[in-house]
Amino acid sequence: MAKNHTQYIFSMGELRRKDNSIDFYNSKGHNYIPIEDLKELYCLAEVSLNSKFLDFIAKAGITIHFFNYHQNYSGSFYPKEQLISGNLTIRQSMAYVDRRLIIARAIVQGIGNNIREVLYHYYRHDKKELKPFLDWLNKDVKEFLAKEPDIKQILWIEGQIWNRFYDSFKYFLPDDFILNKRVKRPPDNPINALISFGNTLLYTKTISAIYHTHLNQSISFLHSPRDGRFSLSLDLSEVFKPIIVFKTIFDLVNKKKLQVSKHFDKSLNYALLNEDGKKIFIEAFEARINEPFLHPTLKRKTTYKSAIKYDGYKLVKFLVEDKPFVPFSLKDKC
Repeated sequence: MAKNHTQYIFSMGELRRKDNSIDFYNSKGHNYIPIEDLKELYCLAEVSLNSKFLDFIAKAGITIHFFNYHQNYSGSFYPKEQLISGNLTIRQSMAYVDRRLIIARAIVQGIGNNIREVLYHYYRHDKKELKPFLDWLNKDVKEFLAKEPDIKQILWIEGQIWNRFYDSFKYFLPDDFILNKRVKRPPDNPINALISFGNTLLYTKTISAIYHTHLNQSISFLHSPRDGRFSLSLDLSEVFKPIIVFKTIFDLVNKKKLQVSKHFDKSLNYALLNEDGKKIFIEAFEARINEPFLHPTLKRKTTYKSAIKYDGYKLVKFLVEDKPFVPFSLKDKC
């Protein structure tokens, strides 16, 4: 049976092995976590552990993601890679040299397509102010990318897409969550805090997805490969941000399930979710990423979390079999 469960830890404590379970111990006592169906463990507060525990986790095939107090991603521990392929790594490296632009253009077009699909929902519900942006995504962006721009131009148009997307929030989000400027490190207001937290969760989910393919996490195409980060996860997560991260944010904010006065830390200028806010966001995020839908090609139900892994397989087929790489489309559900 494939592992599929994710466990989140919100408070400080110690992780230990207890027989064939995880024992999370703190001042409140012992909390035992079975490992049979556990795929990922998220530590959203300071925890202590030892190498014996990590060896136990590695043998169980469990990935751990660590976050600091400010909800910033610290790093991941995952078992020794079993799916290493020297041949694919060579092909991936060669593709960075001679086919990078093809993949980068496909990712940026995928971002634009999925943003358009998400915003079209609001356009249909009387937010007609969105029409110029939707038309620009549908016509101008496609024409620009069809001209085979270089990587600097591709990154420029990607930046334009995101900036115009952020600017559109004023048409359908309440005033407390209007985004005047995207600020990442650290976030400076509630909407920036939600975006940063959601993007980081999606990034770690993508790390776990790529782990189960033969792809090399460090060789990317849209983002420049850098030491100390899994840049391919940044690439493959981009087209899913509108679908998973921003849909989650929009639903929670517009339905008032997240409110500035109740779910953000006042002492930090409301730029950090409090524990209740994190729990609400994570519950909605997990529901969204695990939402089932019928895959038109596979002819069976799947989830957005599985779709991230399938995009990894699409990239493998492009590298090995030269099949066109078309990232996931919310409209086509494949």
